[in-house]
Order: sequence, then structure tokens, then C-alpha cells
Amino acid sequence: MKIDSIIRRSLLGFAVAGLLSTGAWAQSGGSSGTPAQTTDAQKDRKDIRKDKRDVRSDRRDRNADTRDIRSDRRDRNADNRDINKDKRQLDRSNDKNGVNSKQSQALRHDIRSDRRDRNADNRDIHADKKDRRADNRDIRKDKKGVRHDRRDVRHDKRGH
Repeated sequence: MKIDSIIRRSLLGFAVAGLLSTGAWAQSGGSSGTPAQTTDAQKDRKDIRKDKRDVRSDRRDRNADTRDIRSDRRDRNADNRDINKDKRQLDRSNDKNGVNSKQSQALRHDIRSDRRDRNADNRDIHADKKDRRADNRDIRKDKKGVRHDRRDVRHDKRGH
């Protein structure tokens, strides 16, 4: 064999080996800490922090709505007690003074205003329950986001 053919075959061998190793390196994802992966992981960790903050905020909102519901129920129950007390007073006033007396008319007016208050409290209770349901939905959505972002971080670490 001539020296030219030996050199030609060895150079061809080195070229093929270089191509194969470059292809294997490219399939493995290059180096383990490429800038794209680290920025992606940083964004995912930032998303996790943001979603956790959202969960805490939604829980605070939900708890505030629950407190509002309780206070509105207390108000509604107090209005119901006032209505019942005024009805008893109206019956006594009607028996004592007559149906069209000034005192009976004032009691009827008081009953109407208590009923308006009670109805307003019922509307408030309904709106607060609606808000609480929306906050619970938001909490579930944000928790789901945290789970997805954690999964993304885990996959980024493993190189998926």
C-alpha cells in the first residue's frame, strides 16, 4: 500500500468518526446546561412563585367572602327577628288602637323597611357565595398551574 492511500483512508475514517460523534452530541441535547434550558427553568420557577402567590391571594379572598357571608347571615337573622317582633307589636297595636292608627301605620312602615333590609342581605349573601365559588375555581386553576410548572421544571432538569 502506498502512503497516499493510507493517509486518504485514515482521513476518511476521522471524518466519519467526527460526523458520528457530532450527531450523537446533537441528539443528546448538547451540553447539560444550555442557556435555553436554564432560562426556561428560571421562567418555570418564576411561574411557580407567581401561581403560589395567586393561590394565597385567592384563599384570602375566599376567606373574606366567607366572613362576609357569615356577617350578612347575622344581619338577615337580626332583620327576621325585628320583623317578627314588629308583627307582634302590630297585632297588639291593632287590638288596642285600631288598624288605621298612627302607631299601627308606623309599625307597618317599620316592617316594610326591615323586609327591604332582609332582602338586601339575601342578595348580598347570594353575591358573596358567587364570589366564593369563583375564588375556589381560581384556586383550583392556580394549583393546576403550579403542578404543570413543577412538572416542566422536573422535565427540564432531566432533559425531556
